[in-house]
Formats: sequence, C-alpha cells, structure tokens
Amino acid sequence: MSDADAEQVLVERRGHVMVLRLNRPQKRNALNRAMSDQLVAAAEEAERDPEIRVGVIASSAPGMFCAGADLAEVSSGVLGGQGSGPRRSFHGLERRKPWIAAVSGVVLGGGLELALACELMVAAEGAVIALPEVQRGLIAGGGGVFRLPKRAPRAVAMEMLLTGGRLSVERAYTLGVINRVVPEAALLDTALELADAIAACAPLAVQESLRIARLAPSMADEALWPITAESLRGTYASEDCREGMTAWAEKRAPAWTGT
Repeated sequence: MSDADAEQVLVERRGHVMVLRLNRPQKRNALNRAMSDQLVAAAEEAERDPEIRVGVIASSAPGMFCAGADLAEVSSGVLGGQGSGPRRSFHGLERRKPWIAAVSGVVLGGGLELALACELMVAAEGAVIALPEVQRGLIAGGGGVFRLPKRAPRAVAMEMLLTGGRLSVERAYTLGVINRVVPEAALLDTALELADAIAACAPLAVQESLRIARLAPSMADEALWPITAESLRGTYASEDCREGMTAWAEKRAPAWTGT
C-alpha cells in the first residue's frame, strides 16, 4: 500500500464527539498531502453530521502529535499544490463546531498550527511547541503567524515567531496558551472530558458563542453588541432553549436537538 493510499487519519465516533487520530507514526505524523486531504474530509463530515457536536484531534501513537509539514513534499511543491492553486487544509477550514487538540512530544510548525486551529488544546507533560519555519527560510503560513499572537502574550509570540525557539507546555499553560497539562496516559481521556462537557451543552448556543468569540479580536464592542443581540434572539427562540429551561425546571438532563 502506498503512502497516499494508507489510512493516515483514523476516524472514530464517541457519542457526539468525533475523534481523529493522526496515523503516520513512522514519520512522526508529519503532514503530507494524503493526511491533509483526509483531515479535511473528516472535518467536513463532522460539519455535515448533526449528531457530531465537537471534534478531537490526537495521535494514534503515544509520545507524538505532529512534527509539522513533510518537508520532502514542501520542497517538491506537492503539499502546497503549486501549479494548481492553494490546497484546502484543516487549518483554513471555516467550521461552526469546536475542536480540541491533544498534543504530545515535540509539536512543530504545521503540527502546532494544526493545534492552534483548534479552539482548545490539551498537552502531555514534557511536550514542547515551536514554529521553527524562519529557521528554514519560511514563515508559519498555516495560520501560526496570526493565531499564535492571538493566543499567547505578544512578547512570547514574537520570540517564538522570530527565532523559531521552543516553549515548554508547562510554561505555555501558565501563559494561557494551553488548557490542560496532564500525564501522557491521561491525555486523550482529558481531551474527551472537555469534549463531553461541550457536547452536553446546547449545540446552537455553543456554535453561536464560538462564532461571536471568533469575531471579537477584530471588532469593537459597539459592533459586537448588535451581533450578540441578534444571536441571543435566535437562541432564545430555539427549541433547545425551551428544552433547556424545561429540563432545568424538571431537574433532568436536556435532550438537545440542535434546533
């Protein structure tokens, strides 16, 4: 079986959670064209499936997440799709549903950008993150150059982007870049606990909260108030809002329909 034909992203459904496992351990899950295409296809499937409310990206092998882009394909132009226009990637997909990255080991370049494209990040103890593209004559063009400064303090983001230096996940956690740092053995379970906590909430309310939160860094409060008010009217009129209020009064778990 060729590398392109291999199942490089393992897809699993756990209730309302889609779990994607990067499955190219012999290359430390370096992103090649086949893996990128499979990630996009799975994420689009999650968007279409009303039963899926949140996604998790992890590795099929412990001690690693993603070593970044496959430099052999980058240098040959295959990964970027040179000559045929830009290729779609998970990093750039417009998604209504939140994702959680469960990272471990050395998380470099495109691997960190993949994690930064997710809304939440859980890390194994001892892992390190870096965007070393400038050390290779490149920039972190998969979203790292603008997503890292939104998540990390400016001084830290600038040092990482301009030197390619590494940051421990323990320090990243103290800076608010990462949500949890746990032992390797608890990594996936912790990510799934967060995913289940999100999935237990009303899908429309989660998606609207995520949409407005994404707008916040680039818009003034004055512009966000009417957007928020419109969203509030929509969620208040939803079946899920009525179900949430009824379930609270009846002291039971709500049965969300996403409508």
